[in-house]
Amino acid sequence: MACNRPNHQASDGRLTLSVPIQMKCRSGRKLVTLPNSEIAKTRPWDTVATSLQLALARGHRWLAMLESGKVKSLKQIATREGVDSSYVSRMVNLTTLAPDIIASILDDTLQNHITLFDLAVDLPVLWEEQRERIKHT
Repeated sequence: MACNRPNHQASDGRLTLSVPIQMKCRSGRKLVTLPNSEIAKTRPWDTVATSLQLALARGHRWLAMLESGKVKSLKQIATREGVDSSYVSRMVNLTTLAPDIIASILDDTLQNHITLFDLAVDLPVLWEEQRERIKHT
């Protein structure tokens, strides 16, 4: 129920709140624009994934392929993807990172000087050792 007043209380006690927004379509997506024609600055689909985020996603996808039996080996994944098998191995290694490290990769809050090589090569098994490595990198 739209009304000209910002808030309207009906006789049955329900409250109707009017919010002055507009819906627009851009490239097949619906956008909500604010009264001053401003578009929200942070839209998840507009952010570009970092190289670490992409590597982590690849590692999880490839591990899932192995676990499901879709592929028999890392070498088979490498052949399918057209990459070196050591690269596949390093990306799968990322799936064993400590949960807080994974969260910082996904949130893009990991320190900028930490590289994919720092995380994927000779990765310690224990999460505490992984955290220590990141602190001293």
